[in-house]
Amino acid sequence: MHRFYLPPEQCQRACLVLTGSEAHHARHVVRVRRGERVVVVDGAGHEFLCEIQEYEGDKARLAVVEKHFQPAPPSQITLLQAVPKGRIMDGIIQKATELGALRIVPVLSERVVAQLNDQDAAHKAAKWRLVAREAIKQCGSAWLPVVEQPLTPQQFLARNESFELPLIASLESDSRPAREYYHIFHAKRGRMPGSVCVWVGPEGDFTPAETETIKAHGALPITLGRLILRTETAAIYCLSVLNYELQSPSP
Repeated sequence: MHRFYLPPEQCQRACLVLTGSEAHHARHVVRVRRGERVVVVDGAGHEFLCEIQEYEGDKARLAVVEKHFQPAPPSQITLLQAVPKGRIMDGIIQKATELGALRIVPVLSERVVAQLNDQDAAHKAAKWRLVAREAIKQCGSAWLPVVEQPLTPQQFLARNESFELPLIASLESDSRPAREYYHIFHAKRGRMPGSVCVWVGPEGDFTPAETETIKAHGALPITLGRLILRTETAAIYCLSVLNYELQSPSP
């Protein structure tokens, strides 16, 4: 069944209206006909089973048949991802959404090639949010991850945000498998962490000074195996491991 997106503030009535690219996609790309049913998600956990009533110019009117709520994951994952060059970040945003990240923070570390001014950063963030929106329609999630505007590690750390299990992908000798940290957390608290973040560096990794600063703010170094991974591979690896551990039976 075809899926479409509307922001929460546009999903308050029994009749929903698709406009712009969503209406165009319904009418001219997938050619949904009047009387057929589709699903609309609001990115905040709600799914609406709808029936196409009519097309009016560049709008599609839908009648809500059923409404369902998909609870948020019990453990919220934040990906702090160094921005790679080119369009690689688009793929990282897409895969991170499919793997259940609820927040993605693009990071402008020292070895990031593309250093962005405020205008460019805002433009990139808007583009990446569209990628995430398309990804939830494809993968079946009802939760749209928050994609923030790019910022430096220092700017993020200055917020003093707290995570129950903060991690950093690391090539250093003190890194440990993520599973060990999960087991230690569970042994101490009798449950899995409610919030997890993972830092993934650029090609060449974070600088030693950046790594030490991030670790000084509580991040625990995790190993990604014996091979050196590209930054996009490292992001997928980390999120896959975190999801596996969070969904596994309690140790």
